[in-house]
Amino acid sequence: MIRLIIFLFISSSLISQESDWKYLFDGSSLEGWHQYKSDKMSEAWYIEDGELVLNSSNDNISRGNDILYEKEFSNFELSLEWKIPRGGNSGVFFNVVEIDEVDAPWKTGPEIQILDNNYFFDTNQKDLLDYLKKFNGKNEKLSNYHKAPALYGLKPIGEIKYNPHGEWNHLVLKVDNKKNEGSITLNGKYVYSFPLYGEEWDKLISQSKFNSDDYFSGLSPDHIFYTYAPYFGKFQSGKIGLQDHGWSVRFKNIKIKEL
Repeated sequence: MIRLIIFLFISSSLISQESDWKYLFDGSSLEGWHQYKSDKMSEAWYIEDGELVLNSSNDNISRGNDILYEKEFSNFELSLEWKIPRGGNSGVFFNVVEIDEVDAPWKTGPEIQILDNNYFFDTNQKDLLDYLKKFNGKNEKLSNYHKAPALYGLKPIGEIKYNPHGEWNHLVLKVDNKKNEGSITLNGKYVYSFPLYGEEWDKLISQSKFNSDDYFSGLSPDHIFYTYAPYFGKFQSGKIGLQDHGWSVRFKNIKIKEL
């Protein structure tokens, strides 16, 4: 009898934990998703074999087909799986706020990088695909600020458990504004944590391409690009987004648990 009670208690706990998760994409419907600053879903995304797929040219050129889930979240754990083609680039945004004068989700919401860490080259050259087919080495110069699953441009990654292009990677992003802590886990291995606001967060931004401050000059490793994004990282709640960066990225099992 005692064993039965323990079994039922454990089973009930597991069911309760699973029921805390809500699918944002369950493999069968695009309900709840829309293109950034639009009331309609982008036609560039489609469902295939239970996967959410971006129809793209694989040329690293964004065509503005970034998509957002309709609800805003403040404290949550996001779980999803992603797969990128050779040389591919994409991202997952959080705390995105749609503002009239802001033309892209990455100008408000921080990004968790999705990338082919071995073969990505930051270029829009027309012959990129042909070049990648001929290239047998790895991009040794790619910054750890830009590799998957870094908090893009803000905090570099170290050694990670990473699956190469053409294979699935499982990302877990935890955002807890009550504790002022975000964290990234990839393929079951903890990557790192980061602040979400305050002095430490402001310092990360001040040293990134999202800031035009004089501190930007002379950093090592260099941040050679600058973008005007006065609203970047200013919000403690917002929408979850998926990036169009010109590559046919695939997602599945996108679910969230509010904390």
